[in-house]
Amino acid sequence: MKMKGAMILLLIAVVGGGLGWTAHQGTAAAEPALSKYVPSGVLLYLQAKDFSSLLADWNGSPQKREWLQTTNYEVFSRSRLLLRLRDASKQFAAAAGLPPDMGFLTQVAGSQSVLALYDIGKLQFLYITRLSSANSAQSQLWQTRAKFETRKVGDATFYLRRDPESEREVEFAVNGNYLLLATREDLMAGALQLMAGSNDKDKNKGRTIEAEPWWSQSVGVAGAAGDLRMVLNLDQIVPSPYFRSYWVQQNITDMKQYTAAVSDLFRSTQEYREERVLLKKAASSASSPSVPDDVSDLLRLVPEGAGVYHAEDCPSMESCFDPLETKLLAPHLGPAPPEQLAPQAQLGSGVTGSSGDLEIRIDEPPTRRGPGTDGSTQLKQLVQKNQVRALLQVQSTEGSSAGVFVRIHSAVALAGGSDWDEAATRNALTNFMRPNLTAGQLGVGWRQANGYYEFDGPQPLLTAVRGKYLIVSDDPTLISGMLANVSRKVDLQPAVFVAGFNHRVERGNFNRFTAAVDRPDASPFASPGTQRQPQFFSENIASLSATLANVSSEKIVVRDKGDKVLQSVTYQWAH
Repeated sequence: MKMKGAMILLLIAVVGGGLGWTAHQGTAAAEPALSKYVPSGVLLYLQAKDFSSLLADWNGSPQKREWLQTTNYEVFSRSRLLLRLRDASKQFAAAAGLPPDMGFLTQVAGSQSVLALYDIGKLQFLYITRLSSANSAQSQLWQTRAKFETRKVGDATFYLRRDPESEREVEFAVNGNYLLLATREDLMAGALQLMAGSNDKDKNKGRTIEAEPWWSQSVGVAGAAGDLRMVLNLDQIVPSPYFRSYWVQQNITDMKQYTAAVSDLFRSTQEYREERVLLKKAASSASSPSVPDDVSDLLRLVPEGAGVYHAEDCPSMESCFDPLETKLLAPHLGPAPPEQLAPQAQLGSGVTGSSGDLEIRIDEPPTRRGPGTDGSTQLKQLVQKNQVRALLQVQSTEGSSAGVFVRIHSAVALAGGSDWDEAATRNALTNFMRPNLTAGQLGVGWRQANGYYEFDGPQPLLTAVRGKYLIVSDDPTLISGMLANVSRKVDLQPAVFVAGFNHRVERGNFNRFTAAVDRPDASPFASPGTQRQPQFFSENIASLSATLANVSSEKIVVRDKGDKVLQSVTYQWAH
């Protein structure tokens, strides 16, 4: 398959590192860092210990073969991002005289390699790879050098070719056992000059990426480089309109507090581990927070086989109370996300409303509850009084025996600043539930079960207190598993956020659940002149899940160190 776009070097390296590695590779001998040959002004820096092996692993992986047949790839192939990359690929091909396809990548992929991106919109980059001069001479790029203009920088020669229509240019050079490729003449000339003066530190001082504060500070606090390392100048990237358009997470406001970031990917046969460091700006890192053990301590309660869980600190009463209300006490959907597209005009026959509207009473105002009559006041006061410090949410799914429905079970655990009053807690829960269930006392009592109390109303609700832990759930199996772990020891450093997802356990129920949810909107046919859009969850995401079936679980741990945030993401592989 041809992977389009001049920036595809970056995409293939990331995907290859994240999906396609199937055999453990030995650690290569330490080699001089290529960053000292990279001129300053970089926005994004990507380095691989062995790019050739990454590329071979990806091309030979079953994940690639399966992914190219999925709905997820079908949607990605029509995405705005890939369309832009294809346009850039055509312009690169016009300037270089050959397409940047997989065959081209294979020929120019050496061992230690770096890709430095200088302009996101124009995709201006510098690529340096350690490749023997004999292998470089066999590449199609070198064999077509007669079509390029010749340039000299000191004793070094490089080749340049421009496309007058797109005003794009491509430069390449072979300097000893290095192959260089660029899309800007000054970048190529600057790299060759740095190579020529590599032993003269005074001469190169201030001219390389290593002299820039954002680089030296971020790399200085990061650990050893992984198989793949990415360094980002967030001060320059985040304000870019291209970042706002293509950043999938869309958390632009959160990213503004960081000045730089480093992400390292480590691979083995059992797991992929990504270690991230995000440097805060001076105003955000004025004081180093004191992080207690409450979040990491709550993880002892996570039962074996839990589908998804996450523990986090509670900066306010609302942040602790909302999950308890929305997941268990009064389940409901949150506010809809803001629409990104203008509403479509609906052209009909002019009929407004339906016969069902005749059942709506218009002579009586809707019933409105006064403040404090919703029953939540007492429970909120209890949460506030106990100074809840951390929250744990656990969810698991259960398929019905008939194979039709999928039930979602939830549990919430609150770590208080002191021991909970069990009787007061049950009374507050009763007062919260009563207005929605009964006008009296019927069905709002509690009965003791196996180590917990069970609500005897129509809505399943279970609760237990163990010292400073308050646990509320809607499933006996879930709360029993959490109570069994109260005395378990957890060896984890203090964190502000920890989450995990059991992909192996939840994948089947996810497919069944999303298929039922998407069915009303699914149509086997497209409108005339349009292409049918796959359903996002049941087709798009489900096909990606099938491709990554061997990923058994994912876990993320976030630690706040005051001037920086550390994130560790681990993917466990099942073999």
